[in-house]
Amino acid sequence: MPTAMWWFIGAACGQLLLAAVLLRTRSRERGTEEPPQPQALALLRGGRRAAVTVALVALHQRGAVAAGRKHTIRANGGPGRTRDPVQLGVHGALDRAFRLRDLAQRPEARRAVDTLSGELRGAGLLRPRTRLWAARVLLGCVPVTVLAGAYATGRSGTTAVGALAAGTLPVLAAVVLLRLPTATPAARRLLSALRERYPLPAHRREVTDGKLVQLYVALYGDPALRLFLPRFSRDGGLLDRPREVDGFRPPDGGGGDAGPGAVGGRC
Repeated sequence: MPTAMWWFIGAACGQLLLAAVLLRTRSRERGTEEPPQPQALALLRGGRRAAVTVALVALHQRGAVAAGRKHTIRANGGPGRTRDPVQLGVHGALDRAFRLRDLAQRPEARRAVDTLSGELRGAGLLRPRTRLWAARVLLGCVPVTVLAGAYATGRSGTTAVGALAAGTLPVLAAVVLLRLPTATPAARRLLSALRERYPLPAHRREVTDGKLVQLYVALYGDPALRLFLPRFSRDGGLLDRPREVDGFRPPDGGGGDAGPGAVGGRC
């Protein structure tokens, strides 16, 4: 392999190192602090869609939203007694019925979730947006640098293949770093600790506190929705995914509706 190729590989490794530095985050020790609210935990686990889902669960428990037609969510009165910005933003976005994926992109909901994201970044639980963007640009340059080196230094097919083989390791490392979640290791430790403290119960009758239902949905997502809010989740499209088409419903693992006496007052 030409000596010049090592300069390109060195440049690729330098890009990797700088990206790794940008992806490092510091988070303050939480100690005995109260854990974040359910919407914040959902955002750490599953992003914007998960945060909006937990807000809908809280609103549904107060009768403020209901399932609409064709797997949509609609407003069902005022937001109730809440000062939670995400819940207020989500409810304010429901000027008509929306599918969950569309509701999560409404300006009112986006602004509320973005504000929450900023708070979590400040706490070191989400990677800073500018640093994350810069790191991803650097990581995207790694394979480009390796290919450019192979093209510039490879005078024969065999030489080019050898140059590409030598650049495989930094390219694979870049792919691994690109797949890092936006949640920091501190956030993942927090979620893991809360799951150990609050394992998902076997039956919804074991939980009588509506706030705990929100926590379980924040920590576990679809399994908790199927357990505690089977009908609302199914009819409102909370279990749908973008690849699913109209008329398809995922298996309902939660059984039938529990009625008004269920956890949180509704299901």
